[in-house]
Amino acid sequence: MPALTRRDFLKLGSALSGAAALAHLAPGELSARAESGAAPSILVFVFDAMSARNLSLYGYHRQTTPNFIRFAQRATVFNQHYSAANFTTPGTASLLTGLYPWTHRAINQSGLIARTLAGQNIFRALGGKYYRLAFSQNMWANYFFGQFRGEIEETLSPAAFSLVEHIIGDKLPGDFGLTHRVLDEFLLQGGQAPPALVFGLAERLLLRRAYARTASQDYERGLPHTGYYPIFFRLSDIFDGMMATVDRLVAPSFAYLHDWAPHAPYRPSMRFDQHFADGWRPKTKPDHILGDHSLPQHMNVRRQNYDEYVANVDYEFGRLLDFLSAKGILDTSYVVVTSDHGEMFERGVEGHSTPLLYEPVVRVPLLISAPGQQTRRDVNIPTSSIDLLPTLAHLAGREVPAWCEGQLLPGLGGAEEARQSVYMMDAQTDPAYLPLRRATVALRKENYKLIYYMGFEQYGRQDHFELYDIASDPEELKDLYSVSSPTAQDLRREVLERVQAENAKFAQAG
Repeated sequence: MPALTRRDFLKLGSALSGAAALAHLAPGELSARAESGAAPSILVFVFDAMSARNLSLYGYHRQTTPNFIRFAQRATVFNQHYSAANFTTPGTASLLTGLYPWTHRAINQSGLIARTLAGQNIFRALGGKYYRLAFSQNMWANYFFGQFRGEIEETLSPAAFSLVEHIIGDKLPGDFGLTHRVLDEFLLQGGQAPPALVFGLAERLLLRRAYARTASQDYERGLPHTGYYPIFFRLSDIFDGMMATVDRLVAPSFAYLHDWAPHAPYRPSMRFDQHFADGWRPKTKPDHILGDHSLPQHMNVRRQNYDEYVANVDYEFGRLLDFLSAKGILDTSYVVVTSDHGEMFERGVEGHSTPLLYEPVVRVPLLISAPGQQTRRDVNIPTSSIDLLPTLAHLAGREVPAWCEGQLLPGLGGAEEARQSVYMMDAQTDPAYLPLRRATVALRKENYKLIYYMGFEQYGRQDHFELYDIASDPEELKDLYSVSSPTAQDLRREVLERVQAENAKFAQAG
């Protein structure tokens, strides 16, 4: 009897339906150039867990992003841009809906947007005149595409362009988001012992064999992979795949392309491994009471690994930039570069699984190149990820949806409103449909940032506040909060009133 192969295993679900897993047919290989008078195409590239604080584009000590700097010379660069949250689920949901997490309610790990709000998304906002394509290596972001499936012409598998993968959900008919959850997340996800002992163990054995047969000499630390999910890839292949995808799109198209890197595990290719073994150590910051108490020495090593992975992403982005230029796509399309959240290596925290909302984990890059743009423009006021949806709708000639909580970005239809309030939050341990009880909310306004901690045992479940002058203290080392400070009390009043108003919408459920 022949040995069970990986292909045999993946066909297990497909046997339920002879025509399973047929995706939307793509338009053939057409030029990405827009015809005269056609709406501009829009390409959004999201690099997961990319912190603005670790990019030389924004003044970081290490030269991590020469190609992002090159792209910036023909883009609008937002220098104080914030994700609405500190991890993928709420951060991506806000980017895709133009809503804050307390509204869309995708606040828990692998959570979903409130069902009644699922129709409020960027794909619908741009309308049917666009060919709309969605791709995310991050399964949590991919879940939203299932909620938006009526507005998306083509959804690529999170395992597209990978070397080794055991993703089954998108090989079955119907709701891909649901099948991903039932099979890939619940039955077959990595981490601890598999919930499905038979299928889970079989899947892991097949995955291990497939991985062992895959050449990975250019990755000394092993191939990059997507966290718990069985997707292993070369970064160069992902960029090649995204370029090939863009190259075949018909104009006008809207493509949302969400790359896992530089998210952990940080595994750069050999070209960048030890690229920053320079002995540099950033200023040590004190442990936070809500931190994980990781040692500074360990965090410095992880920071170096992360910086090298960022530099690897930047190198591949340089190839993408050359491709977009050579194809003339930069002359006909809006090209957006951003992230869903950042990453931090300070105060005892490595990564972003934290209730903390300091700059490294919430300040993210945003660069937008308009068709034919040749010069750099800088925007220095605080802006939010929820501002992207209304801005792209406006640039596409569409009416800005009334549901949006964001504003038009300065230089792209909006004015530089220095007193705009920008919020960030983390409430991943709270139920999605109840008032916020244990959460962190940050308010950035003008030069200041107020951080509000509510319901934490470490603070005796009492409200606790921190205040920083980001302009003069970008490292957030000097807490200025005082009950005698008019600035502190004004910002405290504003954030409490906003949280209370949002909680009131769920008071009956609570």
